[in-house]
Amino acid sequence: MTRPWTKTEMPIFRWFIFTLGVVIMSFGVALMIRAELGIAPWDVLHVGLQMHFGLTVGTWTIIMGLVLLTASVIISKERPKLGAYLNMIFVGVFVDIFLLLLETPASIQGQTIMLLAGILVMGFGIGVYISPRMGAGPRDSVMLAISEKTGMAVARVRAVMEVSVLFIGWLLGGPVFIGTLLFSVTIGHVSGVSLTICQNWMDRLRERGMRVENIY
Repeated sequence: MTRPWTKTEMPIFRWFIFTLGVVIMSFGVALMIRAELGIAPWDVLHVGLQMHFGLTVGTWTIIMGLVLLTASVIISKERPKLGAYLNMIFVGVFVDIFLLLLETPASIQGQTIMLLAGILVMGFGIGVYISPRMGAGPRDSVMLAISEKTGMAVARVRAVMEVSVLFIGWLLGGPVFIGTLLFSVTIGHVSGVSLTICQNWMDRLRERGMRVENIY
């Protein structure tokens, strides 16, 4: 019989789940980019920046993450959790790795399958990496900071941010197509289901570990 996790072991396990989720999410990002049928708003910006200034998509992901975390610190006067910095670095590194390994399918059917798979994988990864509660990513950090500072609803702040970066990315030549719209409409639902499942699982593990620790 498998022994339940103790309080000492739980942080290590939570960091493992966090990292696993970030890797899965990065794979989803790379799938969408290689499908070439439109990508997520922030990735439209990253690809647009790559087209104009060079460097890799992953590098621009890290650079923009640093900009967002700096803005979050200025607005909220609080330092983001370690998970925010690791999220930024890991996503940038793994997106570049997966982009090197993946190729765009030759047929439109293959591209469509890759696009849909990318959305599902990315949404699942978001739920997995958020569930251990190790810190929000750069975008979420600045979104929450702006919401707390201005009193605007989180959903409204997120919408303004997404539309703004999408517009800038489009001006830079980033790929905006049907996949961009499909992502915007579905990602909230996919990540919401994933987060609920993963969060419930993590909570059960945490409660079981606390009971075992008390017994010891």
